Formats: sequence, C-alpha cells, structure tokens
Amino acid sequence: MEKDVYKAFVVREKDGQFNANIETKKTADLPQGDLLIKVSYSSLNYKDALSASGNKGVTRSYPHTPGIDAVGTVQTSDSNAFKPGDKLIVTSYDLGMNTHGGFAEYIRVPAHWAVRLPQDMTMKEAMIIGTAGLTAGMSVQRLAALVNPEHGDVIVSGATGGVGAHSVAILNKLGYSVVALTGKENEKDYLKNLGAKRIILRKDFEVSEKRPLLKPAFAGGIDTVGGSILDNMIKSTQPMGAVACCGNAASAQLNLTVFPFILRGVALIGIDSQNYPMHQRQKVWNKLACDWKPEALMNNYDEIKLEQVPEKLDLMLKGQLKGRTIVNLAG
Repeated sequence: MEKDVYKAFVVREKDGQFNANIETKKTADLPQGDLLIKVSYSSLNYKDALSASGNKGVTRSYPHTPGIDAVGTVQTSDSNAFKPGDKLIVTSYDLGMNTHGGFAEYIRVPAHWAVRLPQDMTMKEAMIIGTAGLTAGMSVQRLAALVNPEHGDVIVSGATGGVGAHSVAILNKLGYSVVALTGKENEKDYLKNLGAKRIILRKDFEVSEKRPLLKPAFAGGIDTVGGSILDNMIKSTQPMGAVACCGNAASAQLNLTVFPFILRGVALIGIDSQNYPMHQRQKVWNKLACDWKPEALMNNYDEIKLEQVPEKLDLMLKGQLKGRTIVNLAG
C-alpha cells in the first residue's frame, strides 16, 4: 500500500556547501515515471559518495537523493510490462545521478529502467551484487565470447574493488585461471579465497613501459582502472586475446600504438554498464542468479539502515570501506 510520505536521504546545497540528512518527503513529489516502487534494499557505490559530496560531474542540481541501485516491489504501474506486486531491480540509466535514487523508501522510474528480479535471487542478493556485480557480469559475458578457459590466464585489475572482486569470483566459477592485480598487498588471502590463482601487485605492473609490445602473458583481461594498467594489460595480451575495459579511475587516457591490435589481433571491448541493452541486461542478471552467482561474495557484506548512510559514504570517500554495503529500507 502506497504511503503519502516516506523517508529519504537528501543532499542539499547552501552557499557552496553540501549537507545530507534523512528527511520526510511526499510520494506525490517524486519525478514522473511509469512505476512507483517501494524500495526494500539499496547499496553503496562510489558514484553515490561523489553525488553526496556535491560532485557536479555526477549530479548537476540539488537537493538530491543518491542511490544508483535499488530493488523493490511495484506499488502502482502505468506500464503493460509490470503490475503491482512485481519485484524489480533498477540500476544504471540516470537513477541516483540526476534522478531521485535508491536511498529512499520509494522511487518512481520509467518502466524501461527495470529488470525483473530473477526467481532464484533474493532482494538482498540483488543488492550485494548490485551495479558492481552487474558490470562484472557484462564484462565476463563479452570476454567469454572471445576467450576460453583453456586459452590461458585471465588478469583482473582493481581486484579488491566491487567490479574486480565479482569478476575474479565469476571467472573462477567458470573455470578460468585468474590472475588478480591489486595495490593492496595485505589482501592476498582475500583474493585467493575469491578464486585468484596468482596475485600481481600494482606497483610491479603499472610501470610506464615505452615498448609497443610486451611478452605475451595473458589470454585476456578485465580492467577496472584504466591508465598505464590498461596500457600494459593490452601490450601483454597474447595473439587473438581480448581485454574488457569498464573503468577509468586511474586515467581515461590510453598511451598505445596500434601494434597490439594489428600484430597480435588483440580485441579491446568497451563495457557501458549504464546503458547496456535491456535484453542482455536481463540475461546477465539471470546468470548471476544461478550459474554465475559469486558465492564467495554473498556473505561478504555489511547491512546498514538509512540513517547510517552518511557515515559509510564518508568512509568510502576515504578508501576505508571494504566489501559491499547494502542499505535495508524494508525495516
């Protein structure tokens, strides 16, 4: 039953300063959309931390409610695709960026942003996986079309981060020999528990290398950080291998020649998780619910209430938050 009012995490701007509080809002004031959804869970992502701190590259105008992930139950529907009572996942598109996001008890969104919650997945599991796991799934899906487990090692950068950790776990489950690349030397045991067969430290891999090609070492890779890491990953990929690129935290620049592509036939695959085609998105979610479910990560999460979101986002900005953090909005 729809409520007239609900709780939401709201960021407001005043005199160039940004402050966040839990506020009582009216459902009537939600943006236009086909679906009114009562949110059961959301999750914390780095984009949410940027939005909450006033990053105008993520969110243009305030007041605003972040939360790029949400899962919940349809309350009212103006779409033939969904009916009240349906359980849906909403991630990506503009949710939580410039559209009222999942850090609230209710959201209203266009129907084409929503994916049905797979039968073999709980709402909590959906948010433990979240955008990070979905992006990893997209990367694995595209990479697996070109690189088989028998082709050799597959390297994953940013391996302790959300996308990286999910990628390691999924690839391991599919029988790949995974090499985890990380800047965190004290997380080797964690990565091995996820399924990494070998660990490479970032400081040993990201050295600027002017040679156009390096010794072939990997059948493929998933890169989450960009910059010299991606440069060297491509240069180290064996003939007819492939690298999926889904992040640019280190840099958006590539410093390469065309030689890896025309002398070794290496493929560079771009992953756009924000606008990934819906029919493929549903396929990935269905795989994550069953064959690709990263069991090693399903118990590695922190569950918080809406009131704890400000504290956790601050820790995330400081690089002090490990693993997934999900927000329980169901009470």
